[in-house]
Amino acid sequence: MRNTPAEPTAPVRRLVHRRSISVECYAREDGLWDLQAELRDVKTRDITLSERNRPAGIPVHDMLLVVTIDNALNITEARSHTLFSPYATCDDHDDAYKKLVGLNLLRGFRAAVRERLGGVLGCTHLTELTQVLPTAAIQGLAGLATIALPVAEAERPAHMPFQLNRCHALRLDGPAVAEFYPRWAQPAVPQRVEGKMPTPHIEDETS
Repeated sequence: MRNTPAEPTAPVRRLVHRRSISVECYAREDGLWDLQAELRDVKTRDITLSERNRPAGIPVHDMLLVVTIDNALNITEARSHTLFSPYATCDDHDDAYKKLVGLNLLRGFRAAVRERLGGVLGCTHLTELTQVLPTAAIQGLAGLATIALPVAEAERPAHMPFQLNRCHALRLDGPAVAEFYPRWAQPAVPQRVEGKMPTPHIEDETS
């Protein structure tokens, strides 16, 4: 991992733990898409876990969550795999992540995950992986599929690129939209309370 620039007076530091989260998107020959998310925890020192030694560099956690989605981002299949874990029973949940099937990544997804897999109903780390799926799916399918966004036509003009007005850089009254998406550019809106720019309320999972 790339080191960040240190301040001139910053103390010397040493790496003791690395958590990496990655998501890969695969196009399937049946027209569906697989999102494969992985969470891995690695220590730089030997540790003891449940009376077993775990050498430095060997993962404490290495867990995979694979969901299959269609072009509307509906989950049609879901499965999990635990490759490394601190306890033998970490994977003893009868693949609870099949409960993701039927959910839509853009419509109330995170709340539904909490209801179906929160707390002891699932694995903390696999459930954490679900949180990155909505934006990873949009990025993975961008330019390859037309994604149906969960907003009314009255709230969002038809055919407006889905990424617009969803982050500071791509706000409709910003310079990036004016330069690269002039069709959707809008005049600057006066700032309101505490310098915050008002933005439309969009009930989806992309922000």
